[in-house]
Amino acid sequence: MAIITISRGSYSKGKDVAKRVADKLGYRCIAREVLLDASRDFNVPEIRMVRAIHDAPSILDRFTHGKEKYIASFRASMLKQFAQDKVVYHGLAGHFFVKGIPHALKVRIIADMEDRVRTEMERMRLPREEALRILKSDDEERRKWSLNLYGIDTTDPSLYDLVIHIRKISVDDAADMICQVVGLERFHTTPESQKAVQDLALAAEVKVALLDIKSDIEVEANGGYVRVEVRVPLEEQKELVGAIEKIVKPIPGVTKMEIKTVQRVKLSDGRLFP
Repeated sequence: MAIITISRGSYSKGKDVAKRVADKLGYRCIAREVLLDASRDFNVPEIRMVRAIHDAPSILDRFTHGKEKYIASFRASMLKQFAQDKVVYHGLAGHFFVKGIPHALKVRIIADMEDRVRTEMERMRLPREEALRILKSDDEERRKWSLNLYGIDTTDPSLYDLVIHIRKISVDDAADMICQVVGLERFHTTPESQKAVQDLALAAEVKVALLDIKSDIEVEANGGYVRVEVRVPLEEQKELVGAIEKIVKPIPGVTKMEIKTVQRVKLSDGRLFP
């Protein structure tokens, strides 16, 4: 059992590879539903990640703590799926959330631009120049999206365990390669690696729950033990600690919690230090 994340560009056949791998392994195959779960926090029906991806950062800017809340919501939704194991995710940023998880195989699928252009021309009935322009724009916006929200460049090959070029290697070949690699013992789920994912998922869920009362907050989880660290002025500590306890204790999986407060000082102009 393992987690497989597949990063891809539009018309790179990455979606086809992901579905083929999931079928071969008997894994779940997920993509847009994770994104939509996160977007519900903003009452946005759909954030399109292909044609309208460039609109997403501006949409998030309209909300208080938009970027922070979106990342936290997406992370929580993603890790909840990953904690169930035996999953193939294809889309943006999946590999970002499983850094350091031993049983996660991170894959990047690439394809020749001319092959992608031909597919775009056929599907959208566009002239070559327009199809090329759209694809280049899509690639750049995907790159900007990941840099803006997660601080990663999706085109950096060092982020992945496996980079596959779909050309001489077919979709079936690519799926077979991924299945073979993920079958290596180093990618097998262990009790320790599964616990690590579950801890990340619980910490992410707690953070999302707390964002409405405090944005600059750190959360860690260890087997049901949750540690929350928050910076707050002394005069607000008691009220905030009470609010945090009220929110966190009912969350499933939380068995014990610790709240560490780091004192901040309100300056005469209302600013907080540090």
